Amino acid sequence: VTLQCANISILENKLCHWAYPGHISDSMLCAGLWEGGRGSCQGDSGGPLVCNGTLAGVVSGGAEPCSRPRRPAVYTSVCHYLDWIQEIMEN
Repeated sequence: VTLQCANISILENKLCHWAYPGHISDSMLCAGLWEGGRGSCQGDSGGPLVCNGTLAGVVSGGAEPCSRPRRPAVYTSVCHYLDWIQEIMEN
């Protein structure tokens, strides 16, 4: 198993909703390159999305085949669950 890294961008929520109408909730975010060619793929689920050294998301899904134009990868937003994470860690 080889650890891999790619420089991608967290995309605006409106692009995420446009790419996957009716399937994106407030607890999700999209990242990748809008023009395609780079992003997470099958087997990456559960992997981290790190922004400036901070965990921002966890890979949860996306389109097949991977890294298609206008079909970014979908992540669970860590920020959305931060209060819950802190509560669990304190207990």
